[in-house]
Amino acid sequence: MEATVKTPTENEETMSAIELQPFLHDARLSVAAPSFCAARPDGRITEGADGFYHGDRRILSRLEVGAPGVPNAPVATVDAPDGHTAFVTVLRGLAERTADPATTLERRRDLHPGRLVERYTLHNAGALPARLRLEIRAESDFATMDTVKAGRTATPLTPTGEDDGLRWTDGPLTAALTLTPAPHHRDAATGTLGYDLELAPGQSWQAVLQCTAEHRDGDLFPAAATTPWSTPEVTGRDHHLAHWLTRSHHDLRGLLLTDPLRPADTFLGAGAPWFLTLFGRDSLWAARMMLPLGTELAAGTLRTLARRQGRRVDPATEEQPGKILHEVRRAEQHLDTGSHLPPSYYGTADATPLWLVLLHDAWRWGLPAEQVEELLPNAEAALGWLERYADPDGDGFLEYVDSTGRGLSNQGWKDSSDGIRFRDGRIAAAPIALSEVQAYAHEAAVKSADLLEAFGRPGAERWRQWAERLRERFRDRFWAQDEDGRYPVVALDRDKRPVDSIASNLGHLLGTGLLDAEESALVARRLTAPGLDGGFGLRTLDAATAGFNPLGYHTGSVWPHDSAIAVYGLARAGLHQAAAPLAAGLVRAAAAFDHRLPELYAGYPRAQYARPVPYPASCRPQAWAAAAAVLVLQALLGLAADAPNRRLWVRERVPAGYESLRIGGLTVAGLPVEAETDHTGAVRLRAPEGFTVTTVR
Repeated sequence: MEATVKTPTENEETMSAIELQPFLHDARLSVAAPSFCAARPDGRITEGADGFYHGDRRILSRLEVGAPGVPNAPVATVDAPDGHTAFVTVLRGLAERTADPATTLERRRDLHPGRLVERYTLHNAGALPARLRLEIRAESDFATMDTVKAGRTATPLTPTGEDDGLRWTDGPLTAALTLTPAPHHRDAATGTLGYDLELAPGQSWQAVLQCTAEHRDGDLFPAAATTPWSTPEVTGRDHHLAHWLTRSHHDLRGLLLTDPLRPADTFLGAGAPWFLTLFGRDSLWAARMMLPLGTELAAGTLRTLARRQGRRVDPATEEQPGKILHEVRRAEQHLDTGSHLPPSYYGTADATPLWLVLLHDAWRWGLPAEQVEELLPNAEAALGWLERYADPDGDGFLEYVDSTGRGLSNQGWKDSSDGIRFRDGRIAAAPIALSEVQAYAHEAAVKSADLLEAFGRPGAERWRQWAERLRERFRDRFWAQDEDGRYPVVALDRDKRPVDSIASNLGHLLGTGLLDAEESALVARRLTAPGLDGGFGLRTLDAATAGFNPLGYHTGSVWPHDSAIAVYGLARAGLHQAAAPLAAGLVRAAAAFDHRLPELYAGYPRAQYARPVPYPASCRPQAWAAAAAVLVLQALLGLAADAPNRRLWVRERVPAGYESLRIGGLTVAGLPVEAETDHTGAVRLRAPEGFTVTTVR
C-alpha cells in the first residue's frame, strides 16, 4: 500500500513556527523563595517549565533517576508542608518472582532557598537479588524566566565533572550538584552519574543528591528567616475553610522574601513560577488580606516599596515622583507579547492608591504609631502623584497609557492586552480610566485624610473634598443602563466612551465609599447573576459578552483574589446574603484543588463541570490567591478593627455551614483575638482587654 503524504495546513505551519507558553496544570510545584521546583507528577524534571529555579533563573533543566532498560512505574506522590515531596516508583521486573512488585525507588525531595536536596532510597522487598545500574542524569541551561514563560528553548550548558558530581558556570551564576556517596561512574558530556548496585532480598540502599545555586552578587531579594504573621487555626467541625487556611499558611511562608536594604522587612513574592519577586499591586493586596493575622507583613511591604518609590520622571521605566512600582527583576524582560520591561518597572495605575490604603488599614489593625508616622512623607508623596501625574489629561479621572510602546498596554490588575473590552468584543484603546482604580483612589484619599488628621498633618479636608468630587464625576460618567437596569461600566476609553462590558471589576468598587447603598445593591445583583458567578467564583467577564472565553486570562477565567475582594466588598457594604454564596464557591473550588487555589482557573459553570477546570499556565501557589482565604474568613465574620480607638466589629451570625467553629490566630495591635460560632452560627468574639466589641447584623 502506497504511503499518503499529508500537506501541512496553514494553521499547522503557523503553530510549528511559534513557541507556546508551557502548561503547568499537571506539574508538581514546591516553593522556598527565592527558589522553586516544577516537575512531572512522578518527580522527573524533563520538559516545558520543569526545573529547579533560583532568582528567576533555571538552575536544573533536567533531573531524571532510573535504571536503564528497567521500566519505571510511578505509584505514589506525597506532598508535605514547606517544599517537601516524596515520589515512589516501582522498578518493574527487578527481583520479582511473582506478579507482586519487589523493588521500589523512593525519591524524597526537600527544597530550600538556593538548594535542592533529593534523598534516594532503593529497597528490595523481593525474594531474589536486585542487580541494576542506577543512573542520574542532570542538565542546566540557566534559562531566564521570560525565556521559559515564552516557550523559547535554551541550550544546555556543558558541565565540569568533579569526583562527587557536576558543576555549571555562566558568568555570575554557578550551580553545583554533588552525590553522597560519590558515584561509581560519571560522564560530564551527557551529565550522567551512575552506581552499580546489587541489593539482597530485604536490603536497602541510599544516596543524597544536593544542588546549590549561587549568584556572584547575591540574591536580588533573599529568603526570610521567620514568618511575620500568626498561624491561623480553625477547629471544631471538619471544614474545607480550615484546610484552605492551613495550606495557604504553608504556601505563603514559601513565598516570603526580604528587602536586602533592610533584611528585617519581609513581603510576599507574587507567585511561582512566573512572578516570584516584588510586585507592587500583588504584594500590597496580599499584605492587606493578611492584616487579621498581624501587621508586620504589611509594614515590611510598605517600607520595601517606599524605598523604591518614584523620585523622578523617567518615561522609559514609567517612573514618576511619588509613584509605587509595578515589579522588580534582576534584568530586562522580553515578553512573548513583544513587550520589553526594564528591571524596575513602574507601569501600574493602582499600586500607588493601594499603598495608601494599606498604610491606613495597617494603622487600624494596630501598626504602631511611630511606624505609621515614619511613612507619612511617602504617603504625602503618593498623594502628590494622584494629584499631579495620575490624571494626565485633566478630566478628573486616573488613567494610564503605555507611553513607551514597549511596556504593558493595560496597567490595572487585568494587564493582558485584551483584558479591557467593550460588550461587543472590541478592545478598548488607551488612555484608559479603570472603574476600580477610581474606587481605590477614592478610598485612598478618604483614608489618607483620616491619617493626616490623626497625626496632625495638613491637607485632610482638601483630600476629603477631592474624593467627593471624584465620587460625583464617577456617578455622572461611569454608570450605564441595559435591559437589566443600571450598572457601572468597566472603564472609559481614549475617547471617554464607556467601556460597557460587565466584568468582575465591579466587586472592587464595593466598600470603598465610591458607591451609595442603592448603587452597592445594584452591583451586588450583577455579581451574583449567573453571567458572572459560575459557582466557583466570579468570572472576569460576563458570559454573554462577545469574546468571552472561559480559558481567557482576563476574559472569562476566575481569579480567586478577585472573587475574595468582591466577597470582602459585599461584606463591607453590609450585603452579607450576596457575599455568602460567592464565598462558598471559593471554598468549594479550594477543596477541588487540594486547598491550594491557583492564580486562576477556567470560568466554566459548575452546572457543566462538577470540579473547576484548571487554567493550564496558572501560578501555583500565588500570594493573593492563598491570602484570599484570610480575607474570606474576615468577610464571613464581618471582622473589622480600629486599634487606635480600641474597637472591634463582628457579625452577629455567620452564614449556614460555618457553625460550631473556633477561630484562633487572629490578632489586633499584636494581641490575640479568638472567635467562636455556636451550633446556630451565632458569633462570640474574645477581644483583648480594653477593646470594645460591637456586633452588627
